[in-house]
Amino acid sequence: MLFGLDGVEIGLIILFLCLFGGILSGFPVAFAIGGAGIISFGIIAGLDSAGLLIHQAIDTGSQAYHDLIGAGIRPDDISVFRYPDLPRIAEPVFNGGWQQAMDRNISFIVNRMNERVLAGQSIETLLAVLMFVMMGITLERSKIANDLLTTMARVFGPLPGGLAVSIVVVGAFLAASTGIVGATVVTMGLLALPTMLRNNYSPELATGVIAASGTLGQIIPPSIVIVLLGTLAGDLYATAQETRATVAGCTDALTYLGKPAVVSVGTLFQAALLPGILLALLYALYAFGFALLNPHKAPAVSIEGGHNEPITRGEALGWFLAAPIGLIGGAILLANVGLIGSQDLTVSSYSNIGEAASLRTNVSDQCKASMIELHGQSAWDKAVAEQAAIDARGGDLESHKLSEEELAQARADKIAAAAPIGTGIGILIVMLGLVLVLARGISPSSDPKPLIVGAVGLLLAALVDVMLIAPTASSGVTVLLEAIPFALALYGAKHGAARLARNDLIRVVFPPLVLIVAVLGSILGGITNPTPAAALGAGGAIMLAAYRRLQDEGRSGQIIIWSTFAIIICVLIGVNFDLRVNQDGASVESWIAFLAAYGAYLYALFGLIYGCWVLYAGGVLTPVVRETAKVSSMVFTILIGSQLLNLVVISFGGEHYIQQFLKSFDNEFTVFLIVMLVLFLLGFVLDFLEIIYIVIPIVGPVIYGGSFDPKWVTIMVAVNLQTSFLTPPFGFALFYLRGVAPAEVTTGHIYRGVLPFVLIQVAGLALLWFFPGIVTIVPELMPK
Repeated sequence: MLFGLDGVEIGLIILFLCLFGGILSGFPVAFAIGGAGIISFGIIAGLDSAGLLIHQAIDTGSQAYHDLIGAGIRPDDISVFRYPDLPRIAEPVFNGGWQQAMDRNISFIVNRMNERVLAGQSIETLLAVLMFVMMGITLERSKIANDLLTTMARVFGPLPGGLAVSIVVVGAFLAASTGIVGATVVTMGLLALPTMLRNNYSPELATGVIAASGTLGQIIPPSIVIVLLGTLAGDLYATAQETRATVAGCTDALTYLGKPAVVSVGTLFQAALLPGILLALLYALYAFGFALLNPHKAPAVSIEGGHNEPITRGEALGWFLAAPIGLIGGAILLANVGLIGSQDLTVSSYSNIGEAASLRTNVSDQCKASMIELHGQSAWDKAVAEQAAIDARGGDLESHKLSEEELAQARADKIAAAAPIGTGIGILIVMLGLVLVLARGISPSSDPKPLIVGAVGLLLAALVDVMLIAPTASSGVTVLLEAIPFALALYGAKHGAARLARNDLIRVVFPPLVLIVAVLGSILGGITNPTPAAALGAGGAIMLAAYRRLQDEGRSGQIIIWSTFAIIICVLIGVNFDLRVNQDGASVESWIAFLAAYGAYLYALFGLIYGCWVLYAGGVLTPVVRETAKVSSMVFTILIGSQLLNLVVISFGGEHYIQQFLKSFDNEFTVFLIVMLVLFLLGFVLDFLEIIYIVIPIVGPVIYGGSFDPKWVTIMVAVNLQTSFLTPPFGFALFYLRGVAPAEVTTGHIYRGVLPFVLIQVAGLALLWFFPGIVTIVPELMPK
């Protein structure tokens, strides 16, 4: 043994020294990781061949070992950490020699590259990274952040600490639209920091709030961190729970857990929503509280500008608060009493399979004991009672084809249960109604007649749906009958939108807000997975940036606006019509809808191409594409290099050694706390990409193999990485800000300013630790 250390321990030390040395050498990190793996493998192989690295393994042939096995101890639970007095045998760290390990590693890395980088299921999710990166860079280069900062400063500036609060709001907006920490911190550092200093803001508060708000992109969806963590978490959780079920004596994880061992990126986005909002609120509350206690260090500032029509407090409360709440609340109330709801009359030709018990009860005695230990005796008894009731009804009947009479009865039942107003009509009425209401509040002095016409159209639309449109009516008939009412409503909404566009706050906030809602709403609502949503975001960002460019040049942006409407038309037609015209017997209505949707699609595509041309001609698209390629290439190269580094760890037993150490603790919370502390410390010197791809695969089988909710585990890791981004002296966000801060702002200012936000992050982590429902409540409420 060298220096009295086990050979595996020395191998781990060598590997991490090579990794840190490579990162500090100045070489690009993406190549330093792979190089560290190759160099460390060579050093370890040389020392092992010289007989200097000796691994003290447990002697599995000893009587003491067999006594433990005979006592019912599983082999996986026997380690040198848990049973240090067991007899040992000396063996090399490379079983079979380093040549065999290298041959196995080369074969494995080629297969893994094909599986994770070139093909396989994970590549589709990883493509979302490219799209989200492009979306963020496009918005960052289009000066939308500048507009947001200026507008929010006008809104919040007159409040104590208002500029700091506006930074938090803009940081949350940019986090939801970019997800790139470096870009957000640098952008806000360049735009906001000089303004805050000119208005006598404390350098500590100014730098702290900018650095902290910039890191919100780590946690607020669509976060690249969560996309990358999610691709790993899904595989790690599924594999770890299958192993856990097998050890418990059950056939699979579904039998043991009572639910599929699945976690997706979309579900993680849902889980991250509340924690991200919580952190942003804590930042804003601190800034406001700091200003109240130290008014001279965060004074109220009135920033001139804007052309908004002055309104009274009563008008503001009435049109911006009472009316929208009444409109939305009334729709929810009507939905609860059954007046607004689904009018879908689709009836399956086959009967439903009988309801299964909450837990599988036809299991072995060992599995039964394990399931009772996991779920509790009451849950097991409930499942047994459920299964007994199912058996009494004849068991789970197989699905069978319904007869004509059964089909007619099922359809009649659906017609009778259909709501008078369809969900789609109800949503359109609420959305157009909000436009009319807000437009009246924005400009009370303008002529109200167009808005009244629009309101009359919405009332007519509801009446027509109740009185003239039966649930059995086709989509084409519905469109014809609702054409005039919605034409009136759109007439009013057009005038309303023109008035809203004259308001600075709505004009600046509404376009990126719509894009964020479209991207996140499609993911959080379970409509689509992150990759198509990311493509929608990238395309929307291009069109938004192109419109902004045309406005700056004094040119019309009508093509972009109409292209946006064309996308909406495509969605509405696709939702309401059957566009499968390639089937036999397609109706004329379906063909008309298909041609209309196809025409709208072509126009939307033309608008996207036109937007790309506008950005290209303006010198924006080329740097956006170049930066996107650079960031995406770095991500995928780090993925490949980290796979190589992980294989080196596995080849000399380092992964198994670390996992044995973690498993030696009986308390799951202790294990997870150790992992969180290690990730926090590694975050000082490693970027989140290296931590995700190098550390998580090693510790993942342990932290995802217990009883913790995988969503909670993943979000805790993400928030932890965000905290390490802020922590002095090596937090990456601090270096980003130091690079763009004025000369009068010292490193000490930045360090002192960020410390309160680090404590807020720790408090946020503690809240998530003690109240995991903050993470899990949104996924539980979302439709499956």
